[in-house]
Amino acid sequence: MTEYRHSATADIPADELFAFLSHPENLPRYFPQMKVAEPQGGDSVHVEAEVHGHRVASEAWLHTDPGTRSLKWGAEGPDDYHGELRIREDGPATSEITVTLHSVREADGDEVQQGLERTVAAMTHAASADADVEAAEGQGGWTSYDDKRDSSS
Repeated sequence: MTEYRHSATADIPADELFAFLSHPENLPRYFPQMKVAEPQGGDSVHVEAEVHGHRVASEAWLHTDPGTRSLKWGAEGPDDYHGELRIREDGPATSEITVTLHSVREADGDEVQQGLERTVAAMTHAASADADVEAAEGQGGWTSYDDKRDSSS
């Protein structure tokens, strides 16, 4: 099994970053190949992605743990693809994000590692941009969104 890992610092509070990333519907905003990510209940997520010029649909799983600010995900298939993400508070408005991918498929060169690094950068950029807009509009950001959504259930 091959493992890829990347860590980066983000200028966004850890809880806010986790709240943004824990919503599967945000996947297409920072993962360019992902075209659709629809929660199906529980940990199940229907996903559609562009893979080497072909649109592929699959059922995946995403488990979130707010207590540890971690996500674990995977999809059935020949590559046994799965991964985890952890967010650590690095200061009052700064986080460290670490993403680890596991797959039985070995990629040529640095293709997967470079893709992972670009995706982590896109994650932090999208979450920071959303937090800035939410703060400017006085809406409270993703953590506030989660609180509102939980109270209406």
